[in-house]
Parts: sequence; C-alpha cells; structure tokens
Amino acid sequence: MKTFPPRVHAYGIPATAEGPYPVELPSTGETPDTRSPARFVLWLILQAKSLFVVCIVLAALWMVPTAIMPWLLGRTIDTGIATGDLQTTLVWSGIYLLAVLVSIIGGIALHGAAVAQWLNVMFRSMMLVNRKSAELGHNLPRRAPTGEVLSVAMGDSDIFGSLGEIGSRAVTGLATIFIVAAIMLQESLQLGLIVLVLAPVMVIISRPLLKPLSEARMRQRTRSGVLTGMATDIVAGLRILRGVGGERTFGDNYVRQSQSVRHAANTAAPWQSGVDALATLMSGALMVTVVWLGTQQVLDGALTPGQLVAFFGYAVYLTSPIQTLFMFINRWNQALVSAEKALGVLRQSPPWTEPTDPQPLPLGATIVDEHSGLRIEPHQLTVLVSAVPDETVALADRLGRYLPDDDDPVPLGAEGDLKGRAAKKERRRLAEQRAAQAARDAERAGGRWGVTVGGVDLSEVRLAETRRTIVVSDASAAVFAGTLQGLVDPHRKANREEAERALYVASAEDVWDAIPGGWSGTIDERGRGLSGGQRQRLVLARALVLDPDVLVLVEPTSAVDAHTEARIAERLTEARRGRTTVITTVSPLWLHHADQVVLVVDGRAVATGSHEDLLHNDDYRAIVARGMDEEAS
Repeated sequence: MKTFPPRVHAYGIPATAEGPYPVELPSTGETPDTRSPARFVLWLILQAKSLFVVCIVLAALWMVPTAIMPWLLGRTIDTGIATGDLQTTLVWSGIYLLAVLVSIIGGIALHGAAVAQWLNVMFRSMMLVNRKSAELGHNLPRRAPTGEVLSVAMGDSDIFGSLGEIGSRAVTGLATIFIVAAIMLQESLQLGLIVLVLAPVMVIISRPLLKPLSEARMRQRTRSGVLTGMATDIVAGLRILRGVGGERTFGDNYVRQSQSVRHAANTAAPWQSGVDALATLMSGALMVTVVWLGTQQVLDGALTPGQLVAFFGYAVYLTSPIQTLFMFINRWNQALVSAEKALGVLRQSPPWTEPTDPQPLPLGATIVDEHSGLRIEPHQLTVLVSAVPDETVALADRLGRYLPDDDDPVPLGAEGDLKGRAAKKERRRLAEQRAAQAARDAERAGGRWGVTVGGVDLSEVRLAETRRTIVVSDASAAVFAGTLQGLVDPHRKANREEAERALYVASAEDVWDAIPGGWSGTIDERGRGLSGGQRQRLVLARALVLDPDVLVLVEPTSAVDAHTEARIAERLTEARRGRTTVITTVSPLWLHHADQVVLVVDGRAVATGSHEDLLHNDDYRAIVARGMDEEAS
C-alpha cells in the first residue's frame, strides 16, 4: 500500500569524472490531469487509491456499527427488556457492546489512515509545484508572481489534503445514510422515505449559500496570495530597504494589504457561518421530524417502544453523516478555487527544445553576441561597463542563454472583487496572457539565439552542456538553508582543498571562521545570519567551485568594502588565468586587472580596449568616475 507519495526529484546531478551536470527530469509516472480544476482534484486524491480504499474500509468499521447501534438497542428493548427475558437482554447487550468495540477500533485506525491520506495528497501537491518550479527555472518569476506560487505550494496543498481526508468519510457517510434508510423502510415505509427524500434535498438547498461562499473564498485567496508576494519581496530586499529608508513605506503597504485580507476573511465568515448553521438546522429538523412522526406511529400502534427509541437513535446519528456531506461540499468548492491557481502553475512548460542535430560547444573559443556586437576573446578577463547596470545584466543573461526579464508575471487568478461572469472572463483573459507569454518564450528559445562560441550558435548546443560550460552567477543568487558545505558545494563536486581554495579566492575565510561548526555550520534561509558582503562572497565561492570554462559574474563584489574587493579582484584574476571570465562592474579595482574592457551603451558594445585606453573616452571616463565616487561614499 502506498501511504506517501514518491520522492519527486527536481533535477539529477550524478557524480562523474567530468563533474556534475543537470540531467533530464526523471519520470515519476505521475502526470497530473490539468484539463479542469475538478479533474485535477480528483486525480490528486485518487493517486493513492489503495490508501483511499483503506480509509473507506476503516470509516465503514467506525460508522456502520454506529449506524446499527439504534437498531440493536431497539431489539434489546423489544425482545429482552419488554418481555423480561434476561438471557435475550444479555445477548443483545453483548452484541451492542461488540459493535461499540468495533466502532472504537475502526475510529482509532481511521484517524491514523486519514492523517496519512491528508499528508499524501498535501505533499504530492507540494512536490508537483516544486518540480514544476525547478523545471521552469528562471522562467518561473517571469511567468507567475513568486508569492502566489508559494501560496499554492503551502496553503492550497493543505486544502487538497483536507479534502482527501474528508472524502473517505463522505463516501462512507453517504453509504450509511442509505443503510439506515433501508432499515427504516423495513420498519416504517413513511419514515424511511422521509429520510431518503430529505437528505438529498438538504444538500440541494445549501447550494445557494455555497456559491457566494466560494466567491468570498476566492477573494480572500487572491488577496492572501498578493500579501504573501509582498512578504516575499520585503524579506528578499530587506537590506536594501533599510539602506534607502524604505521600510516604513513597504510596511504601510503590507499593513493595508493585510487589512484587505482581513476584510475579505470577515466577508467570507458570515457565509461560512450560514452554511454551518444551515447544516445544523437541517440535521436537527430531520431529527425532530423523525421523532415526531415516530411518536405518532407508536401511539397508533404501528411502532413498538423499542422501534421508537431506535428511530430516535437513527435521527441523532444521521446528523453526523449529513454534516460530513456538507463539509465535503464546502471543502470541494474551496479545493476548486485552489485548483484554479495550482493549474496556473502546472500548465506552464519550459520554453526550451533540444536541437535536432546537437553540436558540441567549443572550449576556449571566442564568444560573439550578434545583437550587441560584443566579442569576448578566450582565456581573458573581460569587464563589461555601462551607465545602466541592467544593460550589462541583460547581456550576461544572453551569454548564458537565459531569456530576458522583460515580461511582467501574470497573476494565477482573477481579482478577488470580481464575481460571476466577470470573474470567468478575467480568468480566460489571464489564461490567454499566459499562453501568449509561453508562445513568445518558445519562439525566442526555439530560434537562433545570436550568441556563438567558436562559430557555434548556442541554440545548436544542448542546454545542459551550455549550462555546464557557461556559468552565470548573480550577486543576488539564492542562498538556501543548510550547511556551509552544502552552500559552497551543492553539487558535491569538490574535495576539501578545492572548496577551501574557492573560499580563499572569494576572500571568505573569515565566514568559515565565524560560523560555528565550520563546514558543518548551519546557514539560515536566504543567509539571514550573514551580512550582505559575507553572503555575496559565499555566492562567488559557489560559482568558483564549479570551475567552468566560461564564468560570467554580475556585480560580484558590490556589497564588500574596497580592501576586500581589491583582494578578491587580485586572487580571482590569478585563479582564473588562462580561462574566460566576464564581469559586469564599474569598479576601478576590477578594471585595473582586466585584459579587455567593453563599454556598453544602449545595449551595444561601442568601445573595446584596455582600461587605460578607454579613459580617453568621455562616456567611459564619466561612468568610471561615478563608480569611484559611489565607492568612496
């Protein structure tokens, strides 16, 4: 029996003599049904069919004995107590106690199985989103707001899990309603028909309340996703916000959005209370109706006292499965809302396609970017300089074959204030936007890239080989929680000497000394326990450990002091001698070590030469002078 979903690896990194390299995502045999939210939810729950069946069986062991207890009690009264037959009374009492024991055992076992079912569905949903995020890579923040993706992975997965847990109880509860109705039909046709008719009528009557509840939940879910995105952005840029004094502004924005989420929750609360109250009211009404009619039949002689007690027990019992059905319908509507957002992520696909006739990527060859006119000679340290840092960042991305960050992410769901047709129309519009964006990305990624290495365009090379040969490292690259060794050498490629050498080149030996436990020391999520300079140097060391043929560094020392930057520039120049290194910066400390400096204006390489030669260029001199002023300040 499969109790927990299989591990879904985002990527594989085998240890070989050539070093680690990304490989094709392994097949898990689990391709979600993304045709509609309902189909996806059903697929998610039924992936562990055996566990779901076990939960139904255990729920039956818990609920069926409880359902027949009123009948057993009625038989005890009519055949034993009413006739004064002690032996018969003891026999029926023993059967009743046996039913109680079976129900208790079934309930205890069901609790464990139901929790396993909840976690199974929840973690499967989480891993699907995680796998899709890893599959999309740098395309994910271009396609969808990262805060909403995080909300799908955490909050919505929990809703799917709770639906999986309550689903088995709902199925068994529905079955016990028919069992009780069948017993009642044998003893009183009128009361049995009332139960059979009123139970589905109650569910139908609740639908007018469920639709506005679903819309209110959608508004709350959308606003909560925006709030999560804001929190993610604030945490990611907290140091920058403190530096520019923007904490109060962002804090005020967060408070306003938080109040908006609270208002949406308060709006949904009355509808939720109405649904719960209606479930209680209808269950109570059914119980009162059955007892009243049963009393009339006892007075008329159509029912015995034991049967009346049994009918009262049936009415009391039926409140539980009916409320379970209401809970299931309510959770189902919540799950459909969540599935709409989840499908916004899972329907995405990476834009890359492998070439039909892949070419090997030449090593130690000249790199030419046809779009900008940039020419990078092999085995040299090249520095890209621009008055607009985003221009050199975009150029670095092109060299590594990363799509430009020129599209705004498309929200995963419609605005929470929209209702009915307006909401459906907005969801269609967003889906069309995502499709158009995916088509643009596929067109860009599938055509000629325009960057050649030794005359071979990057579109003719397997993406994995490009990633292995040309490594682009951003100073703001992600830092995950774990050990220092896991941060510096996540691919487990380097030995201790190589890792220590990378720390030395990045001038990060003091970080190793400062972290208790050395290589086994703990790094917090996003490196919160590190200063900006320490974090940046560890990111640089991580890139150096890979030792690629072409290393592209984006502002690798923007957060360190001048003395540390000078050491890094000197050590890295020596460590990378004989290999191609590209750095985007305006710092004179790097420019003095550069074999070649390229001035970039409006995305074009307009001048190339040594630092001393380019100082005669007015534009270059102004940029470098401004960089010196910024470092001095």
